[in-house]
Amino acid sequence: MAENPAWVKLALRLDGQGGAGPFLLDDQPLNQGLPEESGALWLNLDYTFDEADQWLRAQPWIPETVGDALIAEDTRPRAAEVGGGLLVYLRGVNLYPDARPEDMIAIRLWIKGNLIISSQNRQLLSLSEIGDDLLHGTGPGNARQLLARLVDAMTWRTEGVIGRIEDLVGQCSDALEQSPDRSLTHTISSVRRRAIGLRRYLSPQREAISRLQANPLFEREDAELIREAGERLQRLIEDLDAARDQATLLQEEVFAIQNEITNDRMYFLAAVSAVFLPLSFLTGLFGINIGGMPGVDDPHAFWWFVAALLVITLAILLRMAQLRWFGGRIGKAVRLGRLGALLEDRRNDSGEKQG
Repeated sequence: MAENPAWVKLALRLDGQGGAGPFLLDDQPLNQGLPEESGALWLNLDYTFDEADQWLRAQPWIPETVGDALIAEDTRPRAAEVGGGLLVYLRGVNLYPDARPEDMIAIRLWIKGNLIISSQNRQLLSLSEIGDDLLHGTGPGNARQLLARLVDAMTWRTEGVIGRIEDLVGQCSDALEQSPDRSLTHTISSVRRRAIGLRRYLSPQREAISRLQANPLFEREDAELIREAGERLQRLIEDLDAARDQATLLQEEVFAIQNEITNDRMYFLAAVSAVFLPLSFLTGLFGINIGGMPGVDDPHAFWWFVAALLVITLAILLRMAQLRWFGGRIGKAVRLGRLGALLEDRRNDSGEKQG
């Protein structure tokens, strides 16, 4: 039984009623297409194969600019009139196991009349879902509906990913309030990287969808579906920006708390050194083993020396108290000996400013 080559991922002839059947590339003159009422022809290629590039170059009815666009490796979402048809670049989140969603999968489509030529490398779940629906008779009826449904499906999947990012930011916020820890910085940094990676393509994709919804190619229902997808995507971008900004604030909060704790520890060590430095000097001085040391022959000299050290210690502590070395929030953190004291004071300060 004849089959299409490996670089042809999908070759379907739409029946115009939501169903489709496979066709052989060699048996179908794609340049002639199908009557409008008969649906469309959809050819999905793997552009990484040299044979796919050669086939595109060999078709006189495919402009060279379109061929170059369909095999381009680095793409940015856009929609434009190219070669007498509509060229669309889109990006979908990567939902495969152990994959990073922000490592978005690119899909390239060229629509001319009732002919659809798309190309990709990694399989996009939204596109596979549309192919399965067509084989089960519940898919789009023509090229316009196929593109509109693809935009809608990709946006819904993006919403789930951004929702998980928002949940992760909320978990980091709760963890920061309960037990601030430096390990949070890794999680927060990961959230920020994911948000930046997603926004890199979602923002131009929103512009591409805006161009699509204004294109006269689409009928009213298809244009409304694309418009709703664009509105959802705009809201998702705003939610993503909010999550990224909140993650930035959380990271700054962690750094601020860690810096305060480090300063408190250094402050405490400085206070201890200030107390014991004169005591160490005196004990070292009276510990030398040479003649002429006072109190050598006095049996009570040791206790007199200890009493003098206590008096000096009390005098130093009183002077520190007068200078308020142990006052305020730092003294509180030193006395409690935990990070929560600093976080409690930061929340109190924020409440006073808001009040």
